[in-house]
Amino acid sequence: MPTYAWLARFAADFDSLSPQQQAAFLTAVTQFVDDLQRGKHFRKGLRVKGVKGAAGIFEMTWGDDGRATFEYGDPVAEGEAHVVWRRIGTHAIFQKP
Repeated sequence: MPTYAWLARFAADFDSLSPQQQAAFLTAVTQFVDDLQRGKHFRKGLRVKGVKGAAGIFEMTWGDDGRATFEYGDPVAEGEAHVVWRRIGTHAIFQKP
């Protein structure tokens, strides 16, 4: 099972989301984790891709204007991905991903 952590900035961003936005993100994370466990590409609907100009940082779509950025950290469990969530919100998060 993949492990995760989130930065303090992510926690503050998440707390500022509406309950509906939080639920949409958590639904997308369920799909994200499922894709990680299968070891294949992420499903197209999540639109996971690298953030331009920010090496090693990726973005995931979780709503019409909902985005989250993450990076991979050092594995916590052998053979499992460790995801570090960095930012969550609208496209505005790309100013400081």
